Amino acid sequence: MLLIPAIDLKDGHCVRLKQGDMDQATTFGEDPVVMASKWIEQGARRLHLVDLNGAFAGHPQNEKAIRRILKEVGSAVDVQLGGGIRDLDTIERYLDAGLRYVIIGTAAIRNPGFLQDACTAFGGHIIVGLDARDGKVATDGWSKLTRHDVVDLGKKFEDFGVESIIYTDIGRDGMLTGINVDATVKLAQALTIPVIASGGLSSMADIEALCAVEDEGIEGVICGRAIYSGDLDFAAAQERADELNG
Repeated sequence: MLLIPAIDLKDGHCVRLKQGDMDQATTFGEDPVVMASKWIEQGARRLHLVDLNGAFAGHPQNEKAIRRILKEVGSAVDVQLGGGIRDLDTIERYLDAGLRYVIIGTAAIRNPGFLQDACTAFGGHIIVGLDARDGKVATDGWSKLTRHDVVDLGKKFEDFGVESIIYTDIGRDGMLTGINVDATVKLAQALTIPVIASGGLSSMADIEALCAVEDEGIEGVICGRAIYSGDLDFAAAQERADELNG
């Protein structure tokens, strides 16, 4: 079970949002490179970067900071990035800079042909982010709720050849209310590709609950506000996950 620290970038700084609201941002670090190094020192084997400005603008906005992170730690751990990635040139540019996985969210729903082209051109490097509330997918930085069912879209994108899917319960993200394990398992059981849980991680109990269902196809979990606020000790949590699942 991979515990994946999230580094959310807003105006070049490391922040956390509540339920995706840019007006509810808490700054946890001025230098995201220092933050990335901190999590690696505590045992992280993958990092999750989000270009928050890019997600809302529809194109990269924090590329300078992202490139600094990749230059510093990209050879040590796998790094995945989402937010404002809407064309093949951007994907290629980031992969050439040392990124391991590109996360496509809104663009996958709005333009499935783009996702298909990305999977063809960059096989093994494409992850889809499905953000949902009550089983329905949201887009545009969670500001728009669609009628698309999470499981149906997951199956469709699996057929395209995506590497894995990050499932975020947007009603819980940043709220420290616990992972929606049931919904995550439901999606994982419907697919053969791995699912990464996200949204609401709050305690060691969440880690243990996810480890108990890892065999259903859950590869990891995004760790956000809980590891920044101190509600969850990241190093201890990764150690516990390794102890439970090897």
